[in-house]
Amino acid sequence: MGVDCGHLFWRWRMQRLLALVFALTFLLGAAGCGNVFVGGAIHTQTISGTVSIVQLTVLSGGGGTTVQVTAVTLLANGMASAGTFCGDQRSQFPMNTFVQANFTPGQPCSNLTIVVGIKG
Repeated sequence: MGVDCGHLFWRWRMQRLLALVFALTFLLGAAGCGNVFVGGAIHTQTISGTVSIVQLTVLSGGGGTTVQVTAVTLLANGMASAGTFCGDQRSQFPMNTFVQANFTPGQPCSNLTIVVGIKG
């Protein structure tokens, strides 16, 4: 009973090729967005609760610019959690719906990763 080295080598080559294709796809997609920075860890945070306030507003950005943001207040166990998210995200936060929002913190606003809602 011998080891089929040809099969193992082919499998190893295909795994390496697949990893290369994924890496190139990611880098080309990211490059299309402008400046590319790869490094460090991406730290996401989570807030959850029942949506009680959702307001679209404008904040001052750097260099005299303005940024449209959505301010959200969630209630859970008698405590309020607030988030300020970039852009018009009102459709992601239906009133009186329990949601869990994952986001990447930023200034002057955070970027939503995903929002999952459970109607009660």
